[in-house]
Amino acid sequence: MSAERGCVFCQIVRGEREASIVFEDQATLAFLDHRPLFPGHCLLIPKEHHQTLPDLPSALVGAFFSNAQLLARAVEAAVEAEGTFLAINNRVSQSVPHLHLHIVPRRRGDGLKGFFWPRRKYKDQEEEREVGQRISAHVAALLRERAAR
Repeated sequence: MSAERGCVFCQIVRGEREASIVFEDQATLAFLDHRPLFPGHCLLIPKEHHQTLPDLPSALVGAFFSNAQLLARAVEAAVEAEGTFLAINNRVSQSVPHLHLHIVPRRRGDGLKGFFWPRRKYKDQEEEREVGQRISAHVAALLRERAAR
């Protein structure tokens, strides 16, 4: 299992740092966020050190998101929430450089408004089309790369 010595989350995995663990299996660990948006806000991490979702090996993606689904249900039931908000930051706004999924209980009128940043429309349909085409081209290239391995 790869780990980073100075990584706070790797220290939690190794038992060197305290955390309120709510779930653990061979691949993942979940614990309460120490600065929650609301009570029940927890973080799901892979036990192996991977900085971002794109870095997570394909073999771990299924287990990671299956456990995310499990935790979303558990958090909602445990705090009698109306729903949950799940979020991953990749590098930007990522306070700990170890992949982590926020699972946040939600209620109507809880004060969270959509995303935490301003949303903007595309300037026109041409810009939207161009951005979509660029993303599609990169997806195709990554799929070709994956197939070549």
